[in-house]
Amino acid sequence: MKILALNGSPNSDGNTDSLIDAVGAAIGRPHDFEKIDVLETLQTAKWMPCTACSAPCNGCCFIGTEVEKVFDKMREADVIILASPVYFGTVSGILKCFWDKTRQLRGARALVGKKCAAIASGHAKFGGQETTIRALHDMALVQGMEIIADGSAEFDAGHHGVASSGDAREDGFAIQRCKVLANRIMQSI
Repeated sequence: MKILALNGSPNSDGNTDSLIDAVGAAIGRPHDFEKIDVLETLQTAKWMPCTACSAPCNGCCFIGTEVEKVFDKMREADVIILASPVYFGTVSGILKCFWDKTRQLRGARALVGKKCAAIASGHAKFGGQETTIRALHDMALVQGMEIIADGSAEFDAGHHGVASSGDAREDGFAIQRCKVLANRIMQSI
């Protein structure tokens, strides 16, 4: 079993990261759970934004970089968790820039059928967490992935994904939803 969490925040120890850690802790299998800092990974690419320089994608901007290594991990993963802070009502530019580079994975249908879960953190109570989660779902669906929400038979039917407001470490409801999501992930594999 392999669970890969992509932290789309520029803060490697911020709210989004703490929610990922809460899911990982609830899964309780550290050898099966890996967190990737998308910004660090993306900075190794030969250039950051996808320019659609070739069709199909030949990977010339990321071959031999950490981006290629993460793409290999994504191919091997059973579940991919997409996590982003809310930026102007949607995903961070960092995560979007990274995901745009997955064109080669899409061409190879490498993520079709893989499970995907979404996490969003925002400052305000109604700060765009649901629209961010919807964007994360859309990104996964375009890859042919299957969405897992934060619900399970032991808890409740769930919601769109995990969302926090304010300091995620102090958001008891979000931390509880991380535990429910972890339970759902384990059931789905």
